[in-house]
Amino acid sequence: MNTPKAVVLLSGGLDSATVLAIARSQGYELHAISFDYGQRHRFELAAAEKVAQANGVTSHVLFRVDTSIFRGSALTNDIPVPHNRAESEMSSGIPVTYVPARNTIFLSVALGLAESLQANDLFLGVNAVDYSGYPDCRPEFVQAFERMANLATKVAVEGGRIRVHAPLIHLTKGQIIQQGLQLSVDYGLTHSCYDPAPDGASCGECDSCQLRLKGFAEAGVKDPVRYVLR
Repeated sequence: MNTPKAVVLLSGGLDSATVLAIARSQGYELHAISFDYGQRHRFELAAAEKVAQANGVTSHVLFRVDTSIFRGSALTNDIPVPHNRAESEMSSGIPVTYVPARNTIFLSVALGLAESLQANDLFLGVNAVDYSGYPDCRPEFVQAFERMANLATKVAVEGGRIRVHAPLIHLTKGQIIQQGLQLSVDYGLTHSCYDPAPDGASCGECDSCQLRLKGFAEAGVKDPVRYVLR
């Protein structure tokens, strides 16, 4: 039998690196896709390349998106990234780091790549437990996109099925890290910070850093990346 192929959305962050390892452990031929959308935390693109190489992916596509379409987000515009928000703040409302329709756009591109590769499986690292309130990280979104994919593609019309896997969606950050460590994920290769220093050191104060640090504390291990404030 032919090895099944999977397209994995790989940002270079903690979650996507874990998902790539999960797809690898399930025996898929790995095809990663990363997105250059003008994000201020561009260090994640170099991290994605390192993670892809460490996992022996068959191909890794860097897809460039016109940055002018993403307005009003602190990740793509000259808007301050929030620092030191309380956990209650992170879990209520949609933060300024939300990028308009980002996961919808990224999944759509990944779906096109998957069909061209004859891959029926998409993997992404969205999480609905320890996250910053993004609407496109919820189970309802993933389920709705999968339904749409099975209406919009040639493979589905001809009797196949597209599957969208979000294996981390109900896990805490600590649980994600524990699972990744069991799969030998090198978290030192990853980058999560939204507001890194010029040399790439993580700020330790943005929502993403705080959630990451909380996860490593829960997992009982030290975060291997560099932080400005430690």
